[in-house]
Amino acid sequence: MQITLRQFEIFSAVVEEKQVTRASKKLFITQSAVSHALNELEEQLGGPLFDRDSRSLLLNDRGRYVLPLCREILSKTEHILSVMNEEKGILAGSLNIVASSTIGNYVLPNLAGVFKSMHPETSLTIQIHNTRVAEQLIVDRKVDIGFVEGEVGHEQILVKPWFEDELVVIANPHDVLAISNRFHLARDMRRSRWVIREQGSGTAQMFKKKIGAHVTDLNVVMELGHTEAVKKAVEVGCGLACLSNLAVSGEIERKELKELHLEGLDMKRKLHIIQHKNKVNTQLMNEFLEFCDIMSRCDSGRECLTSPKKIKSLLKEYGAGR
Repeated sequence: MQITLRQFEIFSAVVEEKQVTRASKKLFITQSAVSHALNELEEQLGGPLFDRDSRSLLLNDRGRYVLPLCREILSKTEHILSVMNEEKGILAGSLNIVASSTIGNYVLPNLAGVFKSMHPETSLTIQIHNTRVAEQLIVDRKVDIGFVEGEVGHEQILVKPWFEDELVVIANPHDVLAISNRFHLARDMRRSRWVIREQGSGTAQMFKKKIGAHVTDLNVVMELGHTEAVKKAVEVGCGLACLSNLAVSGEIERKELKELHLEGLDMKRKLHIIQHKNKVNTQLMNEFLEFCDIMSRCDSGRECLTSPKKIKSLLKEYGAGR
């Protein structure tokens, strides 16, 4: 009996879910069908692919070898199906996207909504993680495209500069450091407290890189895993924070937070699009990447990214979105 694509699909699902029960629910088939397919695959490959215990299935060394080959085969199969559908003149398919926090929460929802309205037969799934997790998901081919704020250096990943963003230092409006509207690193760093994103966050990574040698004076009183949590902590006076302008512009305009201008320091950074080097782009992926590229040509900064009306206007200007 030959190995089938269905066996690889089931194998991949069990790896992700770590249990036969959860994999069967994900695939809408019975547990016995999942177990049978796994047993057949392991028999055909000459031995077990998992270490089994009472609670979960974990890949052994043989399974870890098979997994990337399995995902590559499934990816190429999906590409063939997509190409065949594209030849019928309909843009259809499903994109799995990962984005780091700022992009995933404040940029992609509007972009995805407009793109979906243009191409109703498509489906976009967006996961939100920090840059390090997003990088690993791309390496493991668990997603098609990534959008990140931090630096990525893995040899298997292609990195394309996308949009220029700016980091801003924020404070509670009643903080003593907010009186002057300015923050001087040499003068103010040692007497300030900071709320920052967790390890692996692109924003935290870039902030530390920007302040250079002054990072040794950084008094971190709190590390939080979400941008909204950081903003709330600053609002109640826990300390200062450095976040993307995309994430805090509304609170600054409403005077819930106050921006402190960093003297003599360029806080601009590039957001990046990342893909696996061996990923074959379908028409859907190319259309979505072109759509995102148009956004990078906007002269109005964050408004083009955060306003559906601005997005549609820009698309019309460039003759897209027909």
